[in-house]
Amino acid sequence: MNIIHDIKPITYLKSRAADLLNQINETHRPVIITQNGEPRAVLQDPKSYENMRNAIGLLKLISNGESDIREGRVTPQEVVFDDIEKALKENR
Repeated sequence: MNIIHDIKPITYLKSRAADLLNQINETHRPVIITQNGEPRAVLQDPKSYENMRNAIGLLKLISNGESDIREGRVTPQEVVFDDIEKALKENR
């Protein structure tokens, strides 16, 4: 992946928005938009954005789980399964 092709000035976005959207949706690579030579925004196709958000969500869950383990906030598997079985029997 050559990121140099995925950096465009805002003038390019203004004049060739349709072309840029086609590129993003075909390559699934984000494009960095610059203004006065500084990065100002990132354009990304919706599916890649959704996948990124899902991945971040999973990473947050993993991080929270690791914190729970470090802090001793855990329940043994046997206890969890026993509680589930008990709840299922009560709902019959």
